[in-house]
Amino acid sequence: MLTFVGLGLYDEKDISLKGLEAIRDADVVYAEFYTSPLGDKTVEMMEEVYGKRISVLERGDVEENAEEGILKLAKSKKVVLLSGGDAMIATTHVDLRLRAIDMEIETRIIHAPSISSAVAGLCGLQSYKFGKSATVAPPYKGVISEMPYDTIIANKERGLHTLLYLDISMRINEGLRLLEAVDEKKKEKGEVFTFKKSIGVGIARAGSDKPVVKADYLDVLKNYEFGELPHVLVVPGDLHFMEKEALIKIAQALRAI
Repeated sequence: MLTFVGLGLYDEKDISLKGLEAIRDADVVYAEFYTSPLGDKTVEMMEEVYGKRISVLERGDVEENAEEGILKLAKSKKVVLLSGGDAMIATTHVDLRLRAIDMEIETRIIHAPSISSAVAGLCGLQSYKFGKSATVAPPYKGVISEMPYDTIIANKERGLHTLLYLDISMRINEGLRLLEAVDEKKKEKGEVFTFKKSIGVGIARAGSDKPVVKADYLDVLKNYEFGELPHVLVVPGDLHFMEKEALIKIAQALRAI
């Protein structure tokens, strides 16, 4: 059997009791941390709390070499794969599960909190008003991806909020500067959402005892110090009066917003 166990948002204590039971019952426990940040977790801390040795897999171990590694082992042993957030948010895990099924390996999923579900509660925006999400990644060969920017525009046209995942080592101000660079490029085409006049909500260390949640105009937010990673960004669409109140009271937004 291959069991996918979500570790939750921030530290080693976010795991569910069901997930902990699966770990302690497993023959072998693996973890991967390239799809989701560690937060305040370390492998050593997890091993101490969970009472099990944990082997960390690289990307290739999950995506290219799984048939000769983790899946081969799961044919005859109880194997657990740990990952940050929820167990099935990353398409990498869906692909691995499908390959396991093809090899007639029984699979199981044990869910945990994810930023995709927690973000609405953290900032007070309504969960059903979020549209398509996107990931802001560093430039590749000097080219900045326009996909996150285009996703914001498409969602805004429908009045929807946009959740922007940031690259695993990226800070909010870095992500905002990349969006601003695309905004400058798009101005000549008229495809802009007016960066300086749009609101953003930055969230740092979701799931910790003291997460930072701050709302302001994007042009101002890019200079705000959010502290340690992980970071995530929300660009709201049309705001209900209760959402405006939430951004003021929860995210210290200016009353002018």
